[in-house]
Amino acid sequence: MAELATLFALSFAAATLVPLPSEASLFAYVHVYPDRAAVAVAVATVGNTAGGMTSYGIGRLIPPRNVSARAIEWLRRYGAAATALAWLPVLGDALCVAAGWLRMHWAAVLAFMAAGRLARYIVVASLA
Repeated sequence: MAELATLFALSFAAATLVPLPSEASLFAYVHVYPDRAAVAVAVATVGNTAGGMTSYGIGRLIPPRNVSARAIEWLRRYGAAATALAWLPVLGDALCVAAGWLRMHWAAVLAFMAAGRLARYIVVASLA
């Protein structure tokens, strides 16, 4: 059980500006506990999505000059659906913050963000 809490914490931190590879943590966990792959994918997805939503919340608090122009362009063009790519390194963090700054509907951001992260973690778990 402590391993799942660690997986959650690492996945959460990796979705913020902390440069941690949550995929490696999930891969290692599933490699050791293959019978718990579904639970591990769920825990990593929830943790990583919660971290992304934390960045979204921060975005609602910061002034516009501190938000990535590229992320804002993507979000204005594709809407909340662009946050399905929030798992990408560097750009993903900016997408989350920009979505908050643009005051995108939190439920839409949450749904797309979770779907993108879930898809990524399913692929990672299947490789283990």
